[in-house]
Amino acid sequence: MGKIIAIANQKGGVGKTTTAINLAASLAALEHKTLLVDADPQANSTSGLGFDPRAIENSIYECMVDGVEAQGLILNTSVPFLDLVPAHIDLAGADIEMVSVEGREMRMRETLQGVKELYEYIIIDCSPSLGLITVNALVAANSILVPVQCEYFALEGLGKLMSTIKIIQARLNTALEIEGILLTMYDSRIRLSNQVVEEVRNHFQHLVFNTIIPRNIRLSECPSFGLPVIAHDAESKGAVSYINLAQEILERNTLLSEVPTPL
Repeated sequence: MGKIIAIANQKGGVGKTTTAINLAASLAALEHKTLLVDADPQANSTSGLGFDPRAIENSIYECMVDGVEAQGLILNTSVPFLDLVPAHIDLAGADIEMVSVEGREMRMRETLQGVKELYEYIIIDCSPSLGLITVNALVAANSILVPVQCEYFALEGLGKLMSTIKIIQARLNTALEIEGILLTMYDSRIRLSNQVVEEVRNHFQHLVFNTIIPRNIRLSECPSFGLPVIAHDAESKGAVSYINLAQEILERNTLLSEVPTPL
C-alpha cells in the first residue's frame, strides 16, 4: 500500500511545487511507482509535467466535489513509473462548495483510497494556504514534508503550520507524522543562507533532512519545458539534490519498516 506524503507550507515561494514534482520524479527514476496529486488551484504541478490545465476535463476537483473516481482520470507522464492526478482552476472554489458537506475534511482521503494500492508513493502538492483543501491533504496523508527556504523570513508562519499539524493529529488524523523539513533555495555564497540552515537545524534537529536543495538555474528552467529536472538535465545540481532527497526518504522509511513491533 502506497505511502502518502503531503508537501505543504502556507508560505508561498518556498519551492513547494518544485519539490513535489522533482521528488515524485526522482522516486520514479529509482523505479518506485509514484503518483503525484496536484491539489493546488494554480495547477503548477500539472503544467510542470507538460499538461495544459485548461484542457483538463476531470481533475482532483471532480473527485472531491462530485465523487468522480480518481483511477479514471490518472494521466501517464513522460517519466516512467510516474503518474499524475491533475488540477485546474475550478479547485479554487472547492473550499466554498464543500463548506456544508458532511465529512468534508475526508474527501481526499476517500478519493485516494481507491488508488493507494497501485502505488508505492503518493505525493500531494498542496496549495500555499491552510484552507480546506490543504486540511484534506493532511487528513489523507501518512506524513508531511515541509519545504523551508534559506532566506530571512524562513521561519515565518512555520509555527502556525506546526500548530495546524498538531490540530490535525489530535482531531482528524492521529497517524499523521512529520516526514521532515527540507531546506530549499540554498546559496552557499550568502552568509544568511548558512545562518538559516544553522538556525533551522538547531531548532528542529532530527526533523531536518540532510539533503539541501540549492538555487539552480536548471530547476528554474524546468517548468517552461514541462519536465522535471531529472529529465531536463540529470547531471545538474538540482537533479542530484532531489535524487539524494528521494534516497534519504527511502532509507528513512526502510529503517522505520525494520523497527520491530513491541510485543
